[in-house]
Amino acid sequence: MLNLDFTQQLELLQLPFMQRALLGGVLLGLLGGLLGSFAILRQLSFFSHTVGHAALLGIVLGVLLNLDPTLTLLPFTVLFGLGVIYLIDRTDLWSDTVLNIVFSASLALAVIALSFIRSYRGSLMSLLFGDILAINERDLWLCLAVLSICVVSLGLTLRSQMLLTLHEGMAKAQGVAVRWHRAWFVVLLSLAVAVAIKAVGVLLVNAFLVIPAATAKLISRQFTVFVLLSTGVGAVSAVIGMLLSALLNLASGPSIVVAQFALFLVAVVLSRFRLAV
Repeated sequence: MLNLDFTQQLELLQLPFMQRALLGGVLLGLLGGLLGSFAILRQLSFFSHTVGHAALLGIVLGVLLNLDPTLTLLPFTVLFGLGVIYLIDRTDLWSDTVLNIVFSASLALAVIALSFIRSYRGSLMSLLFGDILAINERDLWLCLAVLSICVVSLGLTLRSQMLLTLHEGMAKAQGVAVRWHRAWFVVLLSLAVAVAIKAVGVLLVNAFLVIPAATAKLISRQFTVFVLLSTGVGAVSAVIGMLLSALLNLASGPSIVVAQFALFLVAVVLSRFRLAV
């Protein structure tokens, strides 16, 4: 009986929707690992958390305007991210203070806007809590497009991005357009959050950006190795999470995050063992 159930669960992987979900998970894992490696070194992990939760407002606005919430997320998150950076640059407050203020305000506005929604037959709940099994071909192309833009952009400006990430003062001394590069990275980060929300929802989207990068940081010392390892951890954890989801009949998005956390714990043990010897 166990072998039959096991076989039946494996057969799920042959279904088109499972294959799309697996491919989507890998693309999002690569995207989150790539951008997350830069984000955590720039101390932008809470920024992505803020954008992810504020995206709820973008979802609600899409519903109120009778538009596809998935599409309204893209421009909303980009404008929101740039607006947050503008506020941080124009005030004397600590960045985490500004982020907390904006996070709270946007969440409050989203809750108020929700009160105007009388009925909605779409997938509002799946956008809030994630449903990677609902990924369609358009979502896959969107993920691939954002990933391609990020790879090309970061690849063409790698030296400037490395300087800005590792030492902003040196980047300015070297003539790097710090404000422009920072703004463009915020755009990329906001787009990544927007495309990942459908898979893992508002509550878990930050994990895709933070956990793989934190895992790679524990066991790598060179910047290039760190970025590549973070990207690899993001992709591998997506595959492991989707397999666990299929075999054990668990929620897919949370399963991927649990797989990321498991790999993080392995990295913690490995890093402690290396220090001990």
